[in-house]
Amino acid sequence: MKRLLAIAVAATAMLANAQTFPGSKPISIVVPFAAGGPTDLVARQLGEAMRKAMGGSANFVVENAAGAGGTIGATKVARAAPDGHTLLLFHIGMASTPALYKKIAYKPLEDFEFLGMVNEVPMTLIGKPQLPANTYRDFENYIRANAGKLNIAHAGLGSASHLCSLMWQSAVKAKEAMTTIPYGGTGPAMNALLGGQVDLMCDQTTNTTGQIESGRVKAFAVTTAKPLSKHKLLKDYPTLQEMGLKDFELTIWHALYAPKGTPPAVLKQINEGLKMALKDPDFIKKQEALGALVVTDGRLEPAAHKAFVAAEMAKLKPVIEAAGQFAD
Repeated sequence: MKRLLAIAVAATAMLANAQTFPGSKPISIVVPFAAGGPTDLVARQLGEAMRKAMGGSANFVVENAAGAGGTIGATKVARAAPDGHTLLLFHIGMASTPALYKKIAYKPLEDFEFLGMVNEVPMTLIGKPQLPANTYRDFENYIRANAGKLNIAHAGLGSASHLCSLMWQSAVKAKEAMTTIPYGGTGPAMNALLGGQVDLMCDQTTNTTGQIESGRVKAFAVTTAKPLSKHKLLKDYPTLQEMGLKDFELTIWHALYAPKGTPPAVLKQINEGLKMALKDPDFIKKQEALGALVVTDGRLEPAAHKAFVAAEMAKLKPVIEAAGQFAD
């Protein structure tokens, strides 16, 4: 009897919370990375857009909980009270960390409520300016002619550039032809490329567009399924699919999550606020300035968002496991 009473009280409290949400309590968007990075910028811009979309009744604050490739922040949200006041903004790491880390304290597909996708950032395959190749086909031929002599940089285990490096090397069967060199962040990796210490890198347009435009690096291809026809700088570069790498597609996406058990009515309010925020012209403009494409398709719905993440996990797991590059 006491247990039934406790369940009834808890259910009543959850219903009351759903009816008054968001109330005066701020909504924290946990970013599992340091302040100032791409994910942090997306979170701050999204929080402001969602505040406006929800009529100014919701006060969004960004909380940085960096470390262990994003798993510290994700764990924090998985263990948070399921009342809608603690959300997680995570990137492709939501799909890659289960394969990269031997043990994590949460299950991505079981411990979160999926709220919807936010954006996607294309990636570019770039090389140092001293490389003799000027097209992707010439570059691929150059790799094969110089097997064992070239190297590719990335920004650290689990980074966007690391995942792209693994996928590309696997697709072109160049794993044995190149040496992978990890760095402690995008800045050091890019500096090594600019200085000619490494030959190649694959990274987000957020980090590469300026270098390509200035001529400090050579660009060979983009990682999207279709050409970036609307991108003023990258519209003429081929996709890796066009270059014969069947089904090669990799974008660094961001999406929003809540702790498992958050009331459906609260989830609906947040999802509706997210959809409205992604139509905000100011938010779209800011995302385009970051080189990001705002999601407008069915992945704004929780079920489709979850299915997409599951598919990404299935795609990345064999590539990561084959590379044998894991974190403790």
